[in-house]
Amino acid sequence: MRLVIQRVSQASVTVENKITGAINQGLLVLLGIEQADSEEDSDWLVQKLIQMRIFSDEDGKMNCSLQDIDGGLLVVSQFTLHASTKKGNRPSFIAAARPEQAIPLYESFIQKAAVQLGKKVEAGIFGADMKVALINDGPVTITIDSKNRE
Repeated sequence: MRLVIQRVSQASVTVENKITGAINQGLLVLLGIEQADSEEDSDWLVQKLIQMRIFSDEDGKMNCSLQDIDGGLLVVSQFTLHASTKKGNRPSFIAAARPEQAIPLYESFIQKAAVQLGKKVEAGIFGADMKVALINDGPVTITIDSKNRE
């Protein structure tokens, strides 16, 4: 699983002119699921995401987590995070998980994050043509791959 995490002052996702998820201060997470991913990957990433200290404390240092600031979380599925660009100019998405595998992992990720945060997690609609709007705060953008646990 791959995450692109963006610290935002606000973010929303719209499908067919209807907002399906919106937050103010918090994190917008683009979530890519590949064929080799499992619930173990999801567990590790949710834990890492919720506890990551990327919000400023009273001294302006990145010492606060999403929980510490009671921030919002917006999760959007994005299979293109597993694009292979090795050959040619057209990306290949062969490593991305098929919907029958990816949807349960996507939903599980959202549910686990909600339990850890103790509140609803906003989300896009898996497989839909989504319009994502955000104001990146900082900007702070971080990527995490569960297969590369540095």
